[in-house]
Amino acid sequence: MTKEIERAGIPVVHVTNLTEISKGIGSHRILRGNSVLHVFGNPGLPHEQEEKYRENHLAKALNMLEVKPEAGQNSIVED
Repeated sequence: MTKEIERAGIPVVHVTNLTEISKGIGSHRILRGNSVLHVFGNPGLPHEQEEKYRENHLAKALNMLEVKPEAGQNSIVED
């Protein structure tokens, strides 16, 4: 799905903890999530820290939208 959205000219960040699969299908911007069930959160943290964790993760994803992979570089993966 990410490839088709990119093909339409819309930049996309794929947030997943399965980064190798995402790279294999050709996603260009990949942000490693926390877990399969909680890619944008960490329920093990206290509420206030968990909100900050989510905000930081979202900020990373938004920043990645401004970066385009260089020639010969298929994917950008952020932890």
